[in-house]
Parts: sequence; C-alpha cells; structure tokens
Amino acid sequence: MNKTNRRDALKKLATGTVAIGTTSILSATGIDSSENENDKALKLKGNINHSVCQWTYGFISVDELCQVVKKIGFNAIDLMSPKDWPTLQKYGIYSSMCYIGGKVSLTEGFNDKKYHEQLIKDYLEVIPMMVKAGYKDVICFSGSRNGMDDETGLKNCAEGLKQIMPTAEKNGITIHMELLNSKVDHKDYMCDKTPWGVELAKRIGSENFKLLYDIYHMQIDEGDVIRTIKDNYKYIGHYHTGGVPGRHIIDETQELYYPAIMKAIIETGYKGYVAQEFIPNEKDNETKIAALKKAVKICDV
Repeated sequence: MNKTNRRDALKKLATGTVAIGTTSILSATGIDSSENENDKALKLKGNINHSVCQWTYGFISVDELCQVVKKIGFNAIDLMSPKDWPTLQKYGIYSSMCYIGGKVSLTEGFNDKKYHEQLIKDYLEVIPMMVKAGYKDVICFSGSRNGMDDETGLKNCAEGLKQIMPTAEKNGITIHMELLNSKVDHKDYMCDKTPWGVELAKRIGSENFKLLYDIYHMQIDEGDVIRTIKDNYKYIGHYHTGGVPGRHIIDETQELYYPAIMKAIIETGYKGYVAQEFIPNEKDNETKIAALKKAVKICDV
C-alpha cells in the first residue's frame, strides 16, 4: 500500500478487489491472544472523537478492521460505502464519513457541469440510505481543473451542490468537500486551498455544507495549519491526519506536531471526528496495527 493513493484504493474497495489473506490478521498479530498491557484498549480522554480511514488499512478485511478498532478503544471508521455498512453495524462501529462507492470520483466532480446529473442522482439516492442507517456525513470532491479557472469552478460547484442541499438539510445530512493537495498526490485538483473551499461554503450558504480539512494535504499546499484552522473552523466539519512528508505515522519522525494541532481543534469547540489517514509503512501487519493505536494515542489530548 506504500505507493497506493486513495483514489486507486477506493476503486479497489468499491469493487471488492482488495486482496485479503486467508489467515485472519487478528490471529496473525496475536490480537485475539490473552490480553497483556500492549493489547489493552486505550483509556481515551473523550476530547477527540477518533476514527480511521478504511482504505489505509485495506490489507485486512472490514470485519477485521472493526475488531481492531474496538480492541484499540474507539468506534468509528471513515470513507465507508453502503455495501460495508451492515458489517460496521454488526460490530457497533459508526461510519464517521460516508462514501457513495464507485460512483464518485476525485477527478470528475462538481466543478464540471457534465457530471452534475449523475452526481445529483447519486447523492439524492444515498441520503435516504444514510438516514435509515443513522449516518450524518458524506464526502464529495471538486474534481480536476482541466484548464478551468477558479471562478468558473466555484460557480459550477455551487450550482450543482445547491441542488442537493435542500434534501441534505431536510434530513440532517452534512456534505463535506475535501481539501486535497495538488502538489504531490492529486495533480490538478481544484479544491486545493482553504480560501477556495471557504469561498465555496460562503456561496452555498448552508450549515449542512462543510469542508473536510485534511491536515496532511493542507500542510503540503499551504502550511500554517493551526492558524488556518482557528481562522476558518466555522467552515470545517471533519479532519483527516497524515504524516508529512510521506503520509506515514504522525509521530516524531515527521514535521507536524499533532498534539498541538489537536489542542487547537478542541479550542475551536469542534465535536466531530478526526480520522487517521496515514499509510502504515511498517514491515509487518502487527506493527502496522500498533501504529494505528500509537497515532490515536498521540491525538488523544
């Protein structure tokens, strides 16, 4: 998974083509063995609602990830499509950010009117499903520029999204557009700066439209993370993590100090979820799972 980006991983997850070993990772890592100090669930402080993006732990099944999450001590997974919701519900795990499956694309988004008809149809179909399942948040994307200027992109995104916002508002669903870097991972992506995203939120003018502030991505394209969060928190509805450089574990090996970032988020009064979205680069699955527990502990301020 080290060289896999989220776009490719989500395509595989949506189509069920991610390879899962025949031997349970839980058995392989000893997570089902007699409990010792390292196996015990974290005693979380309750200031941060923790989650993890499923695609970054796609080397294990959704069933196994649910068990890992519960073992660590939190209860949410991000970027889950409807096909996986029954599995989450079986384990009492919450879908903290829904994903509408293979129908949505990071490159073909709301900034291009030719995709509006299909996107509007897809989101209007998934919202009632979310309501029935008890979920509140769903991701969307701007799409690539393909030579388009910022103003045209803003107008097109607002026009398309406004056609689904009344249904979202009526049902208590929040639509989140993710900020992604266009320097390293998603070349040509339009919603790559916080000011652009904030301007879109202002034009839509709904409390049910927010930005998904990906700390990893915005460190690459903007930096000044804490100040940006404090200045724009009213427009942010969700957070993702990741180590810079390399998108690996968020510990002392990278340039961001996540405890300070988490404290800044708490100070804004934020009550939503923070999802780990780093790609574990450890050599074996046991230490990859340990990295997730370590990251959650780092963010639990």
